[in-house]
Amino acid sequence: LALGCSHGTGIGFDSSTGFILRNGAERSPDAAWVKLEKWNRLTPQQQEKFAPICPDFVVELRSLSDKLKPLKTKMQEYIENGALLGLLIDRKKRRVYIYSPGVSVECLDNPATVSGDPVLPGFVLDLSKIW
Repeated sequence: LALGCSHGTGIGFDSSTGFILRNGAERSPDAAWVKLEKWNRLTPQQQEKFAPICPDFVVELRSLSDKLKPLKTKMQEYIENGALLGLLIDRKKRRVYIYSPGVSVECLDNPATVSGDPVLPGFVLDLSKIW
């Protein structure tokens, strides 16, 4: 799962990219997207290592062996550290948990798609490839 640029406004990353959050946690989400202006504020050296920023958009996929509670805690951590949108995709139960600052977590049962609006305008994740 990789995220491409949304109209050139940001950069998508896969799970091989690491981030250091404000709280000091090192995280490598399954997919992430960072606004271009935020990414460009980093030095080239910071961009090559674990970047000291929180992605604006993160996606975590629950594997069959993952426990749900620690993943939910991790998603909340992303939001508390500056993420604007987070998707926790539970393939086991075919649910998507949507995290955003200042609102309750939304749970979608077996959705066909999930939108990245307004953080990633026009981005729609087709879940048929994931289920």
